[in-house]
Amino acid sequence: MDTKNIKSTVLIAIGVVVVILLLVGSSAFITLKPGERGVIFRKFTTGLDKENVKTEGFHIIAPWNRMIVYDVREQQVEESLDVLDKNGLSVSVDVTMRFNPFPQEIGTLHERFGKDYIRKLVIPEMRSSVRQVMGRYTAEGIYSTMRQEVETAIITETRQTLKTKKNNIEMSALLIRSIKLPTKIKEAIEFKLEEEQKALAYEYRLDREQSEAERKRIAAEGEARANKIINNSLTPELLRMRGIEATIELSKSPNSKVVVIGSGDSGMPLILGNN
Repeated sequence: MDTKNIKSTVLIAIGVVVVILLLVGSSAFITLKPGERGVIFRKFTTGLDKENVKTEGFHIIAPWNRMIVYDVREQQVEESLDVLDKNGLSVSVDVTMRFNPFPQEIGTLHERFGKDYIRKLVIPEMRSSVRQVMGRYTAEGIYSTMRQEVETAIITETRQTLKTKKNNIEMSALLIRSIKLPTKIKEAIEFKLEEEQKALAYEYRLDREQSEAERKRIAAEGEARANKIINNSLTPELLRMRGIEATIELSKSPNSKVVVIGSGDSGMPLILGNN
């Protein structure tokens, strides 16, 4: 083979190698961004490698294998759904949920649900929990007094379902954005709540007036008992003694001139005139 043919062969071989590298380069060299994880699917050997989850950074894989990339950062879904309350009344509710897959379990997640796990797993489980919990309460309770209790129950049940080993989803928050009732039902509930508030206010005023009346009664009884004790202790001898003491004190005043003559029917001195 002459030199010219050798050079041509070498150039062709180099060209083929370059083409091959260009074709496989994008699948052989992979960079995972912050918040991403990857699992490798080995087509010709062991299949999906669930145990060795790849973290962020640069990775080289065989060109015939495939890296499946998952976003493991917190994500959010918003749902509007109609549910039935305990009495069969229709309630419309808007719900927001924040969640993320467990980073080290994306292999299992991919095996069971695939990349569409939000539609196949997260949303159905959230809807199921909302319907089950709200079905245990009346529309009035959901709309007014028990809203926080309902929300807490939905959070608890949804979180427990999603975080099991077979699902591997961490729910960070669930919020009920709004609750909508049929207009007539809403007006009836609001009227009832308004009447209850009026009744509570009336009961409060009544209790306060009764308490005040009871206080006055107790005070009057105490005053009557005190007067009775005082009256029983005021004997004629004590009154005469107090009168004499008062007369003596009055006579000591520098601004008074006192003339005492005789005595009254009770034996007390009589005080006449003063300056």
